[in-house]
Amino acid sequence: MSFSTKFLAGLVLAAAAPLASAADTCAIDVTGNDALKFNTAQITVPATCKTFTINLAHIGKMPAASMGHNVVITKTADLDAVAKDGAAVKPDHVKAVDTRVIAFTKVIGGGETTSVTFDTSKLEAGGDYSFFCSFPGHWMIMKGKIVKS
Repeated sequence: MSFSTKFLAGLVLAAAAPLASAADTCAIDVTGNDALKFNTAQITVPATCKTFTINLAHIGKMPAASMGHNVVITKTADLDAVAKDGAAVKPDHVKAVDTRVIAFTKVIGGGETTSVTFDTSKLEAGGDYSFFCSFPGHWMIMKGKIVKS
């Protein structure tokens, strides 16, 4: 490979690196465990992202039937009502066609993963949004803020 070919290949790779890292900011990895904890208390959604993906991994060992976790996004004012309404709804503990729900993942057990991608236009900059686990009883502990920057 000639010097000029190597130089051009280097330039292409250098130019592509910022694009790859910019795309990475439109997603986050979140974990939940058997101690009813998410690894983050806040998810920041950049205003530049048209869609945003939450990748959820259950790093515990317990099955979904006894210690399942998911991620549900709502306005903070709707969190309690959405969680209570979904408590008896199986398998994902979210009512079908609930317009208060911006996005949600399925419920997973230990060692499993899932994800959800949603349209960020559903979030207003400066709005008050939360994410939580809607498995019965978990929502009181497993919750955090969603911020659109």
